[in-house]
Amino acid sequence: MPTNRQILLDNRPTGEATTGNFKLVSRDTPPLQDGQVLVRHHYLSLDPYMRGRMNEGRSYAQPQPLGEVMIGGTVGEVVESRHPKYQPGDKVQGMGGWQEYSVVDAGQPGALRKLDTTHVPLSHYLGAVGMPGVTGWYGLVKIIEPKAGQTVAVSAASGAVGSAVGVLAKARGCRAVGIAGGPEKCRYVVEELGFDACIDYKQHADAVSLSKALKQACPDGIDGYFENVGGMVMDAVMLRMNAFSRIALCGMISGYDGKPIPMSYPQLLLTNRMRVQGFIVSEHMEVWPEALKELGDLVGSGKLRPRETVAQGLESAPEAFLGLLRGRNFGKQLVKLV
Repeated sequence: MPTNRQILLDNRPTGEATTGNFKLVSRDTPPLQDGQVLVRHHYLSLDPYMRGRMNEGRSYAQPQPLGEVMIGGTVGEVVESRHPKYQPGDKVQGMGGWQEYSVVDAGQPGALRKLDTTHVPLSHYLGAVGMPGVTGWYGLVKIIEPKAGQTVAVSAASGAVGSAVGVLAKARGCRAVGIAGGPEKCRYVVEELGFDACIDYKQHADAVSLSKALKQACPDGIDGYFENVGGMVMDAVMLRMNAFSRIALCGMISGYDGKPIPMSYPQLLLTNRMRVQGFIVSEHMEVWPEALKELGDLVGSGKLRPRETVAQGLESAPEAFLGLLRGRNFGKQLVKLV
C-alpha cells in the first residue's frame, strides 16, 4: 500500500486563518478490508465553508477535529478494490479530504459516486457539476423561484457557485446581474457566462455608491438575490430589492474570520416583505440528481463554461485556501494532486 501525504488541522485560528493552522504529515495507507476501495485523488476541492469548520463554535456542522485530515471533496481513480461495484480505473467522487489517497467503505450510502468523464472533465465534478453547482441550483430554483422576465442578482458571480446561478437564471428567461471583484472577472461573467451585466464592487467605497451602480444595471429592481458575501455588498443590494423579493442566503464570506457582520437596512426586510432563507445543500440530497442533470447538460453544451484556479501539489493547499478566502482565485479553486 502507498505512503499517503495528508494535511491535518493542527490548531484553531484566532481571527484570520494562517498556514500555521495546518500540518503536513506522511502516513502508511492501511491494507484494504472487504468492501473497501483505495482511491488516488486527482483533484481536491477548496471551498469557503471549510473556514467555518475550522472554528470550535456552534455552526450547522460539527467542527473539524484537531489532528485529523481536513475535510474536503475529491475526485480521483480507484487503484485497488475489494468491493464488487468498483474496479481499478473507475473515476469516482467522494469526500476524501486533504490527502493523496483515501480508503473508502464503498458500501456506505453516498461514500463514493462513479463519474462519466465523456463530456464533463473530471475536475468539473468538484465545481459546476458538483456541490457548488447544486448549491447554486437549489438556492435559485427552490428559494428564489424565479419567473421569466424577473431580475436575479448574485454576489461572487465569477465563482463556482455564482457562475452557475447566473447561467441557470438566464436559462429561465431572467435578467442576470453579477457582482464580482475586478474587471477581468466582470468581463468573464458577461462575455463567457452570458450575464446581462456585472458590477465591480472594488470600484465602490461604500454601499450607497455600489447601490447606484446596481440601479443602472437593474432598472426594474431586483426580484431575487443569491448571497455569498454579506457586509457592504448585501447592504447595497438590499437598497434595490423589490417588494416580495427573495434572498437565498448561501455564504457570508465577509464574516468567516468571526467578526460580526452588521446589516445597515434591516427595516427593508419588512418594508418590502422579503423572504430570506439560509440553506445547506447537503440537507437537500433529494434534488441532487435533477440539479446535476441540468448542470451536466449546460457544461456539456458549452452554455456553462466554468473557470478554474488550480494549485499544484498537496503542500500548496493551505496557501491556496487562504487565497480563496481573500478572493485571489478566479472561478473554482482546486488543488491538482497528480
